[in-house]
Amino acid sequence: MADSFDVAVLGGGPGGYVAAIRAAQLGKKAACIEAEALGGVCLNWGCIPTKTMIATASMYKKIRNASRYGLKLDGNVSVDMEAMMARKDKIVKGLVDGIDDLFDFHGVTSIKGRGRLKSENALIVEQEDGSKREIRSENIIIATGSRPLNIPAFPYDGEYIISSNEMVALKKIPESLLIIGMGVIGCEFAFLMSMLGCRVTMVELLEHALPLEDIDVSKTIERELKKNKVKFHLGRKVTVVDVHKGEGIRAELDDGRTIEAERALVSIGRKFNVDDIGLEELEIEKNDNGSIKTNLRMQTNIPNIYAIGDVAGKWLLAYTASAEGVVAAANCAGEKTEINYAGVPNAIFTTPEVGSVGLREKQAEEQGINVRTGQFLFRVLGKAQAENEIEGLVKVVADADSDKILGVHIVGAHATELIHECALAVRMELTVEQLGNAFHAHPVMSEAILEAVHDVHGLSIHNPKQL
Repeated sequence: MADSFDVAVLGGGPGGYVAAIRAAQLGKKAACIEAEALGGVCLNWGCIPTKTMIATASMYKKIRNASRYGLKLDGNVSVDMEAMMARKDKIVKGLVDGIDDLFDFHGVTSIKGRGRLKSENALIVEQEDGSKREIRSENIIIATGSRPLNIPAFPYDGEYIISSNEMVALKKIPESLLIIGMGVIGCEFAFLMSMLGCRVTMVELLEHALPLEDIDVSKTIERELKKNKVKFHLGRKVTVVDVHKGEGIRAELDDGRTIEAERALVSIGRKFNVDDIGLEELEIEKNDNGSIKTNLRMQTNIPNIYAIGDVAGKWLLAYTASAEGVVAAANCAGEKTEINYAGVPNAIFTTPEVGSVGLREKQAEEQGINVRTGQFLFRVLGKAQAENEIEGLVKVVADADSDKILGVHIVGAHATELIHECALAVRMELTVEQLGNAFHAHPVMSEAILEAVHDVHGLSIHNPKQL
C-alpha cells in the first residue's frame, strides 16, 4: 500500500527541505525525497564547503601579512590540506545532521531514494536497496536542482578536467590550475586557490570578469586578481583541452595560444535536473532553456504540481530556492501567495567580496532612464584602514528624475553582508534622500553606503575629488 501525504517534495536541497518544513509548520503531512545527502549542492558541494575553504585561505593570507597589523610571527605557517578538508567535512556533516533533526522536530518524513513522478498525485521512489516504494500526495513540489554543465569540447573526467564538485574534495593543492570561465564560481575558486599558493590562469569568452556585475565591480575584481598573480585571458575561447595522464592538461585557445596546467576547472554553466523524473509522461511544460515553467505561485501547468529552485530556472540561488519553497508550501496549504523577486541580492565570495542588487548602470541607461550615480572608496573609511581592508568601493545607481534607488553595487570586505540594507532599499523602492537620512554608526564599513548615497547628489562629506 502506498504511503500518503499532503505534500511530497522531490529533492532535499535548500528549496526542497525548506518547503517540506514549511508545509509541516502549516499543518500538512509532508515528506521529502532525496537520493543523496540532505542540503543539496549548496550544503554538500557548493556554498558551505567553498566558504569553509575560503575562510581557511583568508586566515592564511592574514597570517602571512601579520606584520601589517603590528604582529611578529616566529616559525613557519603552512597549509595542511588534510586538516582543512577534515574541518570542511565536519561542518558539512553537522549541518546535514541538523536538517535531519529539523525534520524530526517538525514531523517531516525523510525518504532516501531516487524519485520519479508516476501521476499527478503519485511518485515512485527507487530506494538504495533497489526496492520501489510508491508515495501518494495531494501536492507535489519538484526541487531537483541542477548540476555542472558538461561541455563536449572538454568533458569532465573527475581527475584532470573537473567541476566545482571535485574542487571541494581535493586531496592536495595543485601546483597550477586552469579555470575556464570567469563567472561567480570561477572567480571564487581563483582567489581561493591563488591564496593557497596555486598558480592560476583563467579564460573568459566575454570582455570582463564577473560579466553579469556592474562594470566598476568587474574592473575592481580584475585588478585584485592581478594582485593575487592570477593570469587571465578575456574575450578568448578554449577550443580543446587535452589530458596527458600523469602530467596534466594542455588547453588551446581560439587565438592559437596554449595553456598547460595540472588541472582544469570548468565553470561555465549548469544543467537543470529534469531528466528521468517523469515530466514528459505528465506533459509538464518547460521553458525554452529546459527548466520547468511555473507561474508566480510556483505552480506548473498541472496546478497541484509545483517546481522551485534551480529546476524552475528563474534565479539559480540557494536563498531564492528557499523563498520559492516557502511560497509553494503556502499554496499547498490553501493560501494564494506569489513570489516577489524585487530586491534579490547577489553575494559573491571573492577576495574582496561582491554584493549587488538591482540594476547596473548600463542596464538602467539601456532602459532609457535618466541615470545618476554615486560612488565611494572604502580606503577613505577609518574602519577600512583599521582592518587593512581598503580595496573596493560602493556604487549607487539612481533615477535622476524620481530619486529612486535602482541598484547598489559593492566590492570590498564584508560586501556580502553590507548589501542587505541596500536590498531592502531596492525592494521598498526607497529614494536616495530616504536612505541618506538613515543613521549609520561610526566607525563601520557601511558608512561607505551612506557616503555613496550622498554622492548621488554631490553631497558626500568625505569623498575625494578624484571620484
